[in-house]
Amino acid sequence: MTKVLGKGLGALIKNYNSNIESEEFNPELLIEQIIPNKNQPRKNFDKKQLNSLIESIKEKGIIQPISVRKINDNIFEIIAGERRFRAAKQINLPTIPAYILKIEDSFEMMELALIENIQRSNLNAMEEAEGYLSLKNNYNFSQSEISKKISKSRSEIANKMRLLKLPKNIQQSLINRKIEYGHARALLSIQNKSLINNIHQKIINRKLSVRDTEVLIKKINNPQYKNKTVQNKLTTEEKRLTTYFKSNVKIKLKSKNTGKIEINFNSKKNLNEIIKKITNEKNL
Repeated sequence: MTKVLGKGLGALIKNYNSNIESEEFNPELLIEQIIPNKNQPRKNFDKKQLNSLIESIKEKGIIQPISVRKINDNIFEIIAGERRFRAAKQINLPTIPAYILKIEDSFEMMELALIENIQRSNLNAMEEAEGYLSLKNNYNFSQSEISKKISKSRSEIANKMRLLKLPKNIQQSLINRKIEYGHARALLSIQNKSLINNIHQKIINRKLSVRDTEVLIKKINNPQYKNKTVQNKLTTEEKRLTTYFKSNVKIKLKSKNTGKIEINFNSKKNLNEIIKKITNEKNL
């Protein structure tokens, strides 16, 4: 076996700053000698993405080796690269290229596997949250320590861990990508928690954007927050426009200085007359 380390993994270990003393590279580690990592932070393996990876491996081979640790002379446990390992098994490859790292305990395994997955952006938000929780509960890591290890802000760690407070069905929607991380964060801000499942369903049924969801929840939390029809000083302007267009006109505010004007029409002729007045055309 050759003592060589891939550029990506080398950078990972350097950033990880662990006590790993040496690494080996085996270009043909037997698949039958490899077992999955029980601390793997990734819990969901998308079938479509896995099939795409299988086709890529069939065409180009495995470009990025997996990383493993040696359990004994015949058994190696995956640290990172389980998706590549699963794809290789499905197409009955006898061997797979692998970096063999000297890691002695499950704490380092969990930490390195989590960092590798996050740095490669392979985890969904719920898997990240569960990984952080495991580091906190099983290895007594503070949010600040997790933040330093994976080079993300402490607030980002805290926000991801808050997702674990969501009902299980909403967590599953996030895992299945029916909603986005931004939707989930907005749902956490609902003051009346009895409404959370109702709003969650509205997001899915109406295909609401994250921004639309935030506005909806802001209205629910503060009933006085809404797009109000202009009253008082703007009523005169509505009357002027209604007289000018010979149609009902409403002025609605979105904020102090922004809003929209709604002009109603009741026939094609009425619409043409409104357009002529707006464009200042004599004939349409």
